[in-house]
Amino acid sequence: MTTIHNTATGSTVQSTEGLPVQTHLAQRVLAVLRISFGVTFLWAFFDKLLALGFATGHGQDGTLDRFGDAAWINGGSPTEGFLAFGADGPFKGFYNAIAGTWYADWGFMLGLLGIGVALTLGIGMRAAAATGALLYVMMWTVVLPPENNPLMDVHLLGAISLVALAALGAGNTWGLGRLWSSLDLVKKNPVLR
Repeated sequence: MTTIHNTATGSTVQSTEGLPVQTHLAQRVLAVLRISFGVTFLWAFFDKLLALGFATGHGQDGTLDRFGDAAWINGGSPTEGFLAFGADGPFKGFYNAIAGTWYADWGFMLGLLGIGVALTLGIGMRAAAATGALLYVMMWTVVLPPENNPLMDVHLLGAISLVALAALGAGNTWGLGRLWSSLDLVKKNPVLR
């Protein structure tokens, strides 16, 4: 790591292992963004796992059933409702066909958990960014064109943000990224960084 002090402005910037030079403030902002994305993925996982009553656990008649039948641990499907009833556009048939299948449910839930843990801890940022971006793009394709803007939507912004977090080494600040990168397995397989 190289530290550069700008005497004219009084600011200090760091460059680590070929990463772009960032200020301490920028590193902290990226860490907060990374952790926020991580918690968002983990929250979605636990809400679908347990039907906590936020996105999962509401009946079609508006009743609230926390920890009820909609919970994945009670046999509910985390993908069926959105993919069977929310899909529209050119990929509607594909998403309707996989709605509620074991592989869609397991893939979705493992993805939410893995991405959430990796982002929260700052480990495996490349894999988390790639799989998270893929998940966001797939969610974007469920409903095409987007309702509010035909060109851009929050899912695409999420995908771009995850890639930026990995590219800028956001796991190194307030995370275990440096420790993770020092492991022999990770050194031998840089894709795991």
